[in-house]
Amino acid sequence: MHTPRRTFLKGTVALSVAGLAGAAGLVRAPRVEAAEWPKAAYEAKTVDDALKALYGSSQVTASGAIKVKAPPVAENGGVVPVTVSADLPNVDSIAVLVEKNNQPLVTAITMSGADPYYSTFIKMAQTSDVHFVVKSGGKLYSAKATIKVTAGGCGG
Repeated sequence: MHTPRRTFLKGTVALSVAGLAGAAGLVRAPRVEAAEWPKAAYEAKTVDDALKALYGSSQVTASGAIKVKAPPVAENGGVVPVTVSADLPNVDSIAVLVEKNNQPLVTAITMSGADPYYSTFIKMAQTSDVHFVVKSGGKLYSAKATIKVTAGGCGG
């Protein structure tokens, strides 16, 4: 029968050995590769340029299958809640772009087998159209919402 003191000492010694092995480079965590960062898309100055850099095309088709939930008026442009969902098959990604931001691409997520639903908070510099672009079956579909900003968010 082990006493609590003996159990504590064994755990401390085991943890110390594991820590020393990790510090010496004998034990390494598996390397995780991040997805390629679409830097040009995030640095683009127009919605079309951002879409071309992100998807290779800016040709989008308006779709009623994309449902957007966004406030018509945002009191603070720094935290504007938006939600997008799509009733489209094989959704690969969803992107949110704010037309009048200096850099329109706010976010782009890649989906693999997940439900085509995304909810986040975005920053808006001023009143603008917000574009929601869904890539489904190799094609781009879009919906947009106009959001009036009463207080600036991007440095405002």
